[in-house]
Amino acid sequence: MKIEIVQLENIRSHVKSTVPFTRGFNCLVGGVGTGKSSVLYAVDFALFGEPLSRSFEYLLREGEDSAKVTVQFTQNGQTYKIIRGLTRRGKGISQNFEELKLFEDETLLASMKTDAVAEQFKAITGLDKELYREIVWVRQEHLKELLGAAPRDRQRRLDELFGLSDYEVAWSNIAGYKRDFETEKRVYENDPDVLGLEKLSNEYNHVTEEFTLLEIELQDSVGKLARAKRALEDAEVKLKKLEDKKLRIEELERKETEVQANISSTADAVAALNQRVEDKRTIIDNLQQRQNSLDSQAAACRKTLEEAGVSANQPIEALRVQLVAFDDKLASLRAEQEATMRNMRTDKKRTESLSMESRCPLCLQSLNDEYKTGLMERIQQENAERQDTIKQLQSKIEDMQRIKTVANETFSNLRTFTTRSDDLRTRLSEEKKNLGDLTLEVEEKRQREAELGGQLETLRFEICRFDLSDLETARLHREQAFTQYYRVEADLRTQESRKKDLLRRLDEIKERIDNAQEKLERIQKIARTVEVLGAIRDAYRSIQPKLRSEFVKVLRNFVQQVLDGLVGGEAPL
Repeated sequence: MKIEIVQLENIRSHVKSTVPFTRGFNCLVGGVGTGKSSVLYAVDFALFGEPLSRSFEYLLREGEDSAKVTVQFTQNGQTYKIIRGLTRRGKGISQNFEELKLFEDETLLASMKTDAVAEQFKAITGLDKELYREIVWVRQEHLKELLGAAPRDRQRRLDELFGLSDYEVAWSNIAGYKRDFETEKRVYENDPDVLGLEKLSNEYNHVTEEFTLLEIELQDSVGKLARAKRALEDAEVKLKKLEDKKLRIEELERKETEVQANISSTADAVAALNQRVEDKRTIIDNLQQRQNSLDSQAAACRKTLEEAGVSANQPIEALRVQLVAFDDKLASLRAEQEATMRNMRTDKKRTESLSMESRCPLCLQSLNDEYKTGLMERIQQENAERQDTIKQLQSKIEDMQRIKTVANETFSNLRTFTTRSDDLRTRLSEEKKNLGDLTLEVEEKRQREAELGGQLETLRFEICRFDLSDLETARLHREQAFTQYYRVEADLRTQESRKKDLLRRLDEIKERIDNAQEKLERIQKIARTVEVLGAIRDAYRSIQPKLRSEFVKVLRNFVQQVLDGLVGGEAPL
């Protein structure tokens, strides 16, 4: 790696400076505070980005808020440029990652991330911060500390700088690993499973044989369980059928009770209806007798009316009209009687007038005695005839009045008898209709009773066909099948549990055997590892002096080449 240009902006005493480095020996000369060390500080910051102390106060120019350093260098014929910046934030100063960039020629390799830039820089140059600060850049007073240190401390420090201390650390660390492996090997060698591996193998074989026998028994139990399950299912099906049949029989028994109750109720109803029929017949007979009596009385009344001169074979209203005719006849007879009586009174007055005067009462002409006597005799004769007529009329009136009275009384009785007879006929018709209805109902009840009797016989026949002993036998068989099934199932569960225990035991023994075998293999590997670690430690211990000698030779040759180069470069001067 060769630095070509360093550019500084606001770095300590530098406002904006560019420092070029040429081939050969370069020397920075100046008084105190002119910025010689600032260039070295700036190069260190640009390459690694970490402060020499706790902060970047030593680097940022006083009064400024930002700074930037650019270092251009070459490595293996390629030109690189790294840029870093600082910024003041409040009271602190930190890196400005926006300025952080690493270029190869004009190609950006990394930016804004410290780890990415550091990784690329180390890959390019092979330098790290410690090696650079202790060997490449020997700061003021640091060389004196290194030279004044005790030989052992100086040797340790140089080993650290050159990476040779890693061999010492590795030698010490490997000793710890070796002890750990040896301890692990002793632990494995004393492990009970490792010591009793043969016993574990015998136990595994014994458990395997037991598991095989148990597997055979388990298969046999599975078959027994299947057969027991089928037997249980068959018994349950048979029991279910019989229980269903029993339920149907119980339903038939309930129906039998209902039918018996219906038969009893129907019989009671038939008896009650028969009694009502007999009562109805008695009522009808009584009504018929009353009807016959009324008809006889009505016939007698009509006969009486016939005797009274009334045509009785007529309706009541026609008879009423005929009775009204009696009144007309009586009125006519009374009128005729009254007229005859008036004529008699008139003729009597005329006779009295003629007896007193010989003058016609009508024309008032004078009459001779002969004519007068003849007239008076004729009038008296007429009055006598009229008197007979009046007597006859009176007799007729009395006879007619008597007949009328008898006819009216007979008509009234006939009308009463007829009304009562009509009412009796109506009631008799109703009673006969009721009797017919009751008779029909009795027949229906008897038919219903016969039907119920047939149903009862059928129900009893069906009930008698069911045998409760079959149900009890089926229940007993089901209980036996159930007991057998669950006994076999319990045995199977026990065997399965035993199988799980044996499997778990086999797994445990196998795991212990596998672990023991792994431990044996581990013991062998550890033995080989311990041998290798011992050889590596011996190699580390023997290689350190050789590497130190080689480093001294290389450094001596390198310093000689640098001095020869410096001398050769200054010869033309």
